[in-house]
Amino acid sequence: MTEDELARINASFDAQAMMTTLGATIADISRGQVVIEAPILPGSLQQQGFGHAGLTFSIGDSAAGYAALTTMAPENEVVTAEIKINLLAPARGDYLRATGRVIKPGKRLVVVSSEVHAITGSDAVLIAVLQGTMVPVPR
Repeated sequence: MTEDELARINASFDAQAMMTTLGATIADISRGQVVIEAPILPGSLQQQGFGHAGLTFSIGDSAAGYAALTTMAPENEVVTAEIKINLLAPARGDYLRATGRVIKPGKRLVVVSSEVHAITGSDAVLIAVLQGTMVPVPR
């Protein structure tokens, strides 16, 4: 990816107040794949002390969306048309890592997926899978 492409994705991500609130950062960007990491902060916990599903969903959705953006023309941004999540295990660990991937790029629709892992030290536990559709919109 070019420096301009990386800058466009980082600038878009930085404009998301929700990601800032969650402490999320982009860990890696490549064509068709984006990795987002977020700590499990006290404000992101559910009643049993695990990371809230909203945290898991938010970073999974954003990772998938930014993966889609890596395949779109520079004059486009991206929005989620629909996305589904399967929660597989509690979000417990040091932080969460969402890896978004493009399944099928397109001009009008981009089919995406995302896997979210809870990371503790060197251990990674798959806690959620997402699949959805992203739509390009003018910037």
